[in-house]
Amino acid sequence: MTANEVLNYGKIIEEITRFKELDEHRFLEPISEGKWSVKEIIGHLFYWDKFIQEKHFPFMNEGAVLSSFPDHDEHNSEAIQYISAFKTTGTLIDEFVENRKQLIEMMSGIESDVIFTIGSENRQFTVATYLEIFIDHDNHHLNQIKVRLT
Repeated sequence: MTANEVLNYGKIIEEITRFKELDEHRFLEPISEGKWSVKEIIGHLFYWDKFIQEKHFPFMNEGAVLSSFPDHDEHNSEAIQYISAFKTTGTLIDEFVENRKQLIEMMSGIESDVIFTIGSENRQFTVATYLEIFIDHDNHHLNQIKVRLT
């Protein structure tokens, strides 16, 4: 992994941590009508990290066929249920940060030039092209959070 790839993947840690001290009620309001709350968005990101940590990163090696991405709607529903155990958004943020740091550490043990596929797709990935998907995903949701909280 290049330092830049790791930096980009870890960038969200600082951004999310900045919001930790806000009043809890600000995290619980939907970002707009019919949308998730900030807490639910953070939980969504956390739950994707959990999936990556358990189902993909440990198996990323040359020629590997990783498990398919889960059904997004089902995965998102599970995420919302999972985060209900967190009493405050601050504790969820702490867990998100810790988990993301663990993922970054796991990344450092993966050769950056390995090529793998996901599920039955024929598309090949490197760690960098895989991370691009999730960095874009992070940025999309981070922008939603910033618009709501700032």
